[in-house]
Amino acid sequence: MVKHIRKHDLRIRLNEFTLPPIQDGLVLGRLSPIGHVAVGKALSLLSSTAFTHIPIEDEVIADVLVRSAILRKLTEDEVRRFVLEEVKPLMGPEEILHMRLEVDIILEDKAA
Repeated sequence: MVKHIRKHDLRIRLNEFTLPPIQDGLVLGRLSPIGHVAVGKALSLLSSTAFTHIPIEDEVIADVLVRSAILRKLTEDEVRRFVLEEVKPLMGPEEILHMRLEVDIILEDKAA
């Protein structure tokens, strides 16, 4: 008679779940499995951080959701242009990409 021995090893890696789960923004592909309305509703339930929807007319990218505070530093057109020129070549229409934006502003006061 053969005895079967069963052994289990369990390893768990835990990290903190941060809210909101999106730091600065999302780029949603035209064929992504979830649209901007559903993502916006989820964000409104998970966080008090406000996000703005920027629609994009493109064959790859459909929408951008960006933290509203960013739009005090950049215009929607600047975000749209940057995403189309720099992000679009890196993604497919079925993808959703997280964005982390760093905006540096230099202000000078030149007295007469």
